[in-house]
Amino acid sequence: MKTLVVILVCLLVAAIVLLFVLGVMSRSGKQPGMQDGALLACPDTPNCVCSEYADDSLHYIEPIVLSATGVTEALAVLKEVVLEMGGTVQAEQADYLAATFRSALFGFVDDLEIRADPSAGLIHVRSASRVGHGDQGVNRKRVETLKAMFMSRAAGQIDQSG
Repeated sequence: MKTLVVILVCLLVAAIVLLFVLGVMSRSGKQPGMQDGALLACPDTPNCVCSEYADDSLHYIEPIVLSATGVTEALAVLKEVVLEMGGTVQAEQADYLAATFRSALFGFVDDLEIRADPSAGLIHVRSASRVGHGDQGVNRKRVETLKAMFMSRAAGQIDQSG
């Protein structure tokens, strides 16, 4: 019985050390960025959501729909929302915003990317974990929260069509 307890304690310690190592590894990465003017597709793991690829049902999430005249103003509001949610802005361009979110316990870093498509009146969003396989739905919840906070804050400020 004593041997079993020692083995279980060792396994638990090893698992915690592994989680800390993965947290450190995630901090050394960087945002995926865009390719050919679009956000990157999600990998085969379930810890990513993206609005760019409607045919990827596992990872797809609806984009934010605005009129073409409201897209530029929307990025400024989205930046405020990201900061309010605890994100750190890493890169900002006229039509692109990249931010990171860090988990409290092990320091895992997730990337959030936002791309404006003024011609379509859309704001595309991608949120993904840098390491690991699953995320317990954290990235999808983050995007849904971002969208809800944005729509609440933007009501009346930005010309919205849908």
